[in-house]
Amino acid sequence: MKCRAAVLHTIGAPVPYSDSKPIKVEEIELDAPGDGEVLVKVAAAGLCHSDLSVLNGSRPRPVPMVIGHEAAGVVTSIGHGVSNLDVGDHVVFVFVPSCGDCIPCGEGRPALCEPGAKANVAGTLLGGGQRISLNGEPVTHHVGVSCFAEYAVVSQCSLVKVSKNLPLDQAALFGCAVITGVGAVVNTAEMKMGSVAVIVGLGGTGLAALLGAKAAGATKTIGVDLLDSKLELASGLGCDLVFKADDPEIIEKVKGVTNGGGDYAFECVGSEHALQLAYSLTKRGGMTCSSGLSHPNSQFSISHLSLVAEEKTIKGSYLGSCVPKRDIPRYIQLFEAGSLPIDSLMSEKLSLDQVNEGFDKLASGETVRQLITFD
Repeated sequence: MKCRAAVLHTIGAPVPYSDSKPIKVEEIELDAPGDGEVLVKVAAAGLCHSDLSVLNGSRPRPVPMVIGHEAAGVVTSIGHGVSNLDVGDHVVFVFVPSCGDCIPCGEGRPALCEPGAKANVAGTLLGGGQRISLNGEPVTHHVGVSCFAEYAVVSQCSLVKVSKNLPLDQAALFGCAVITGVGAVVNTAEMKMGSVAVIVGLGGTGLAALLGAKAAGATKTIGVDLLDSKLELASGLGCDLVFKADDPEIIEKVKGVTNGGGDYAFECVGSEHALQLAYSLTKRGGMTCSSGLSHPNSQFSISHLSLVAEEKTIKGSYLGSCVPKRDIPRYIQLFEAGSLPIDSLMSEKLSLDQVNEGFDKLASGETVRQLITFD
């Protein structure tokens, strides 16, 4: 079948993207779903910093590629061997397909699925195939999803069925922002009730971490960002105190109001400098948890003495250390109960043709979560 999609042709193009246009909306050809694969009509897709990191070259991927990894939609057809989904089901995409058979999957850590990681780097679906072409030439998949398109063919292992009562534009956020931010708090850090949580970076993931920390029983939350607009938004979501990241006295100020720093500090930017700051804002015996993805060549330096003598812990968090089929429905239930107001993260809705302009806004930091919506 043919459909319109946002095809990334150039990595590292100059900004503004509205001028350089590294992404072109074109008519692609989608093959029918193969064994274990599903065709989904995309309803809404979020613009995320993980997409931007591919666009600007921080996370290079093979191009041309249909970009996009956070979305929700409706199943329109299924391939042979699909057992857990039916036509008409509402689904959320997950950007790490889990095979269920490798050692990490067997250990309950599907975010670290080895075949899933290999397929994502290669730009294929989990089974190794490619289902997208443009003018007769193959086009790669973005982390097995490629959701900036009217339709997407994906592995059934890249989908989680959700309630039809949840609007699909809201459901889309659970595929990345929510599971990454909330999951970092409750799964990776296993934050204890009554803790002080510091969140460095208040974009979609950081604000989700803030909401997750509050839902998990943090007694005090501290928000840190460079932009006043993000600090104001965090305050509106119940963040107890906010600080500018470039304040030269930020470490002393945060330690002063937290009795030595946060029990947990969450880096949600994708910058080694933000990680360094988060570590500095972590109290003795506390944990620094990083869910951001910086350039592969970026390095993080700490004092070995501080790590040992202060018994700090540093943990990485990928996909929020989630088990998506378990956690996404749980987080949706918390949202429906009013404990995770993730709808407040939605900034504005765009058409597919506005995708380059949307990434300009994301790169400047003037937005939290823009959604491309489809009729």
